Amino acid sequence: MASQATISNTWINTKLPSSSFKELGSLSSNPTTSLSFKKRSTNNTTKSNKNNTISCSLQTFHFPKQYKPSSTSASPTNTTSKNSTTPTKENKTHQQILSPKQPPQKKWNLVQMVAAKALDFVETTLVSHERKYPLPKTADPRVQIAGNFAPVPETPVQHSLPVTGKIPKCIEGVYVRNGANPLHEPSAGHHLFDGDGMVHAVRFNDGSASYACRFTETQRLVQEKELGKPVFPKAIGELHGHSGIARLLLFYARGLFGIIDGNNGMGVANAGLVYFNNHLLAMSEDDLPYHVRVTENGDLKTVGRYNFDEQLKSTMIAHPKVDPVTGDLHALSYDVIQKPYLKYYSFNKDGVKSPDVEIDLKEATMIHDFAITENFVVIPDQQVVFKLSEMIRGGSPVIYDKEKVSRFGILDKNGDNGEEIKWIEAPDCFCFHLWNAWEEKESDEVVVIGSCMTPADSIFNECDENLKSVLSEIRLNLKTGKSKRREIIAESEQVNLEAGMVNRNKLGRKTQFAYLALAEPWPKVSGFAKVDLFSGEVKKYIYGDQRFGGEPMFLPRDTNSENEDDGYILTFVHDEKEWKSELQIVNAMNLNLEATIKLPSRVPYGFHGTFIHSKDLKNQA
Repeated sequence: MASQATISNTWINTKLPSSSFKELGSLSSNPTTSLSFKKRSTNNTTKSNKNNTISCSLQTFHFPKQYKPSSTSASPTNTTSKNSTTPTKENKTHQQILSPKQPPQKKWNLVQMVAAKALDFVETTLVSHERKYPLPKTADPRVQIAGNFAPVPETPVQHSLPVTGKIPKCIEGVYVRNGANPLHEPSAGHHLFDGDGMVHAVRFNDGSASYACRFTETQRLVQEKELGKPVFPKAIGELHGHSGIARLLLFYARGLFGIIDGNNGMGVANAGLVYFNNHLLAMSEDDLPYHVRVTENGDLKTVGRYNFDEQLKSTMIAHPKVDPVTGDLHALSYDVIQKPYLKYYSFNKDGVKSPDVEIDLKEATMIHDFAITENFVVIPDQQVVFKLSEMIRGGSPVIYDKEKVSRFGILDKNGDNGEEIKWIEAPDCFCFHLWNAWEEKESDEVVVIGSCMTPADSIFNECDENLKSVLSEIRLNLKTGKSKRREIIAESEQVNLEAGMVNRNKLGRKTQFAYLALAEPWPKVSGFAKVDLFSGEVKKYIYGDQRFGGEPMFLPRDTNSENEDDGYILTFVHDEKEWKSELQIVNAMNLNLEATIKLPSRVPYGFHGTFIHSKDLKNQA
C-alpha cells in the first residue's frame, strides 16, 4: 500500500531565519500576511494583541514573511534529491513543505461531480471568510509548522551513511520514530498534532547504518492523496467555533455523496509506535493502529489499518503499554461523542484480546497517556475535557475545566468491571505524559512519575502564561484514598521536561532513572536530562548552539544488565545553522557521545519512537 515514489513538489518555500524562535524583527507590512492574534480565554471572549509578534510560552515567534504556494515545483523523482531535502548554503534558511503530484481524478457519476463542485465552492467561500480573521498561534500553520517543524518528502532507503565514532555492537536492528508531516498545504487552521503520520527509520547492521522515511498510508491520507487536497477535518486546528461546525457539515456532506469515505477511520497515526506480537504499530488516539512493516533492506511499507484479526472495534490510545514481564499489551480507548467515554482492554502476548472494561466518566476527557504497574493500570481523569457544545458558542471543543478536580483511577489489570476502579483525587495535576508507575506495598501506595503541565490546555489553546512542565512524583494511597505530590527536581534547577522514557525493561516497576527531553526554549528541545528519581540529581546532555532534537530513546545494552542505566540514548538532532540532521548515540551511564550518523535528509522535530531488534525483525508478520 505504501507509495514508493518520492514526493518532491514544493508547495511552500518561505524564508526562515536560522533562529526562528528568537526576536528577529517585525512582520511584513503586507496586510495579507501581517496578522494580529487573539487570546482565547476560558469564557470564549477574545482580546486583540496589539503587537505583531506571537508570545508563545518561553519565546517569541515571528512569521515567515511569505506564506503562499511556490510558483515552481521540482520535477518528480524516484530517488532523494540532495537539493530537495538538504538546502545548499545559499538556500539553507528556506523551509520546504511539499505536496504530492496531482493524482488522476476520481471517477464520479454526474450527481457526485455536481455535488463535489458545489461543496468545493462552499469550502472556498468558507476559507475566504476565515482569512478575514486572525488565527491563534495554536492554529496558525506559519507557527505550527515553521522551521524544522515543517514537513519533508519521503526518502527511500539510503545505505552506508557516514558514521563518526563507532556504533556499539549491541545496537543491531532499527530505530523508528513517528511524527506529524502534513502531505498537503493547510487551507485553514493547522495544529502540529494534525499532520499526517510519517515514520523515520535508521537501521543498524554490523556497524553500518541506513535511513528511510515514509508516510503511514492511512485511509485519510490515501483518499486525500487521490483527491489532491485535504478534505478531512483537522481535529485541533480547524474544529473550533462556527467554522468548525461548517467543516464538519462539509465532511459529512462529502461522505453522503460518496466523494469520501470516513467509515474506515479518520486518524493520522502520527504519535506513538509500539512493537507487539510481531507487528510494528503506528498510532494516534483517534483511530485503530496501522501496521507498518520494515522491509529487508530497511525501507518502510504500510500494510494497513490493523484490528487485531477483527478483535478491536474501537480506537486505541497513542501510548499503549507492553508489560516487560508478561508481554501483554494494555491500552485505552476514549470517545468524545458518546458513552462510554472510556474503555480499557488488553491483549495477551499472543494477541488475544480481553473483553472491554467500560469506565464511567461524567464527561469526555482528553487522555493521551496512562501507566501500568505490576498489578494495576493507572488512568488519569484530568481537567482537559471535550465539550462539543462550545463550538456553538464560537469556542474550542477542547477546554480547561477549572471546576473539575483531577484524579487517578486504579484498576486491576485483569479486572472485568469498571465499577471496581478506585479513584483518588490529585488536585491541579495535569500530566500529558506519565513516565512510569509502581507499587510500594509496604505503604499501600501506587507511585506515579509524570510531568505536571501548567497551563493544562496551553498546547491546544492560546495562552499568555509561560508553559511549565514539572517532573513530579505523585503518591496515591490505596488505603486512605489520599494523594501527595512532590517536585522531583529542586526549584533552583527546574527545567521543562517533556517527552522521554525510563528503561522499558523496568516499566511498571520501581525505576531510578528517567531520560527526558529538555523542552527549552519551548517548544524546541535543546538536549536531554538523565534524572535520578530518588535524589533529584539532573545530568544534562546539550546538543549545542542552534542544535535541537526530540525525544531521547533509551536502549538497554543487555536485558540482564545489573545496572538500570546500562545502555544508550538514541536521538535525532537538527543543526539549524547548517540545516542538516543526524542521529546521535550517547552512552547513558556517562553521557559521552559514542557515534554520530549523518542523515541524507532533514528530520523534522517529531514525537515518539521505539527500537526493534534484528531478531524480532526476522519474525515480523
